[in-house]
Amino acid sequence: MNLGILQLFKISLIFICLQHLNADVKSFDFDFIKKGQQNENTLLIIGGIQGDEPGAFMAASLIATHYDIKKGSVWVIPNLNFYSIIKRSRGPYGDMNRKFAKLSENDPDYNTVQRIKKYIKSDEVKLILNLHDGSGFYREKHLSNELSPLRWGQCSIIDQSNLDIESYGNLEEISTKVVNSINNNLIKSRDKYHVKNTKTRLGDKEMEKSLTYYAINNGKAAFANEASKELNLEERVYYHLLAIEEYMNIMGIEFHRKFNLTTSDIKNVIDHDIFISFYDEKIKLPLSKVRKLLRYFPISKDGNLEFTTSSPLMTIVKEGKEYIIHYGNRKLAKLHPDYIKFIEDERKINIFIDGVKNSIKFGDIIYAKDTFNIEPIPNLRVNVIGYVNKNKKNEVGLDITKKEIVKRFSIDQDGNIFRIEFYQGDKFAGMILLGFEK
Repeated sequence: MNLGILQLFKISLIFICLQHLNADVKSFDFDFIKKGQQNENTLLIIGGIQGDEPGAFMAASLIATHYDIKKGSVWVIPNLNFYSIIKRSRGPYGDMNRKFAKLSENDPDYNTVQRIKKYIKSDEVKLILNLHDGSGFYREKHLSNELSPLRWGQCSIIDQSNLDIESYGNLEEISTKVVNSINNNLIKSRDKYHVKNTKTRLGDKEMEKSLTYYAINNGKAAFANEASKELNLEERVYYHLLAIEEYMNIMGIEFHRKFNLTTSDIKNVIDHDIFISFYDEKIKLPLSKVRKLLRYFPISKDGNLEFTTSSPLMTIVKEGKEYIIHYGNRKLAKLHPDYIKFIEDERKINIFIDGVKNSIKFGDIIYAKDTFNIEPIPNLRVNVIGYVNKNKKNEVGLDITKKEIVKRFSIDQDGNIFRIEFYQGDKFAGMILLGFEK
């Protein structure tokens, strides 16, 4: 899919109905995202082949959501083994990166592997970058248990030095250029990158089963980038993005990044620039500081939960009676459902914010300094969640302040953002969020 600045990801029209996450999950398909203008010089970026490597899949996800490709073509698969990401596992059905030589049709990963093979072999794709988080810090000579030839962190991996193909066959030369570029931007000297040539053709039986080796055997330049698991998440992502940007430079792909390439900015984007919307944006939830449990959350009476997310690493899974919002390896929140019939209502709502009239649509998030007052709406009843007025069943025409709303009913852990819900009789029309600025 082609992505603009305001586009959302992963439109899930039918909720994934699973009683337990341990169930066999064949419906966790990966996302395929096209960026830029399609041409014959496409970079394919893959993250999430192993679900316990968050630096890899988070970096790929940021390319999908926070980079604009100004010239050239980039394809991104940020969540190749999405089920393993949700499970926080290297691979619930075994290591997917060892399934590219032979694989039984009965293997649960079979369809995923076959699908990614088609993208790898696409005529447009000229260079493939598979992202990983590896143990320790790779060094050509043994210095310690952490700094060793047996380690995989902080290196650019190639299967062989050269490949006889038309484009980017000088694998070692390209890998060396990427490593030098990263080493000019190290956080610590310990983080120094090296080229690691596995020389797979000389008998490395494990690497013969890998995605990159499958790619070069199909005439594609392929590399793996490893960030060390000894680093925190934002540091891993930082090094992956440095590598990705240098590969794009080498390929003549021009891009615009929507944040500064610093670990603090990366952490802010990962943790705070995230949200999920429901039912054609009738409801929108910011997730940066969302409460761990949201009670009586409106869900369509038929059980279908339609949602869009700001990240391809985000989804919702039903566990028992509750709906769990997953973001990569993290469980952000549980939704305790209030099953209710939804109605269509496109009207805008007039709300006085600190005395100033605003026209607001369902799904919006608005902020007040002191008070808000909702103008009466024909045929709609208003319920400000956490506000109690025994004399008013329809909470309109009232100047409401923050201190009048019970803090524990906020959707955020700071107690600043509250739900305003709208009903027609016993049917749900929509929700607006009201936040109080500090």
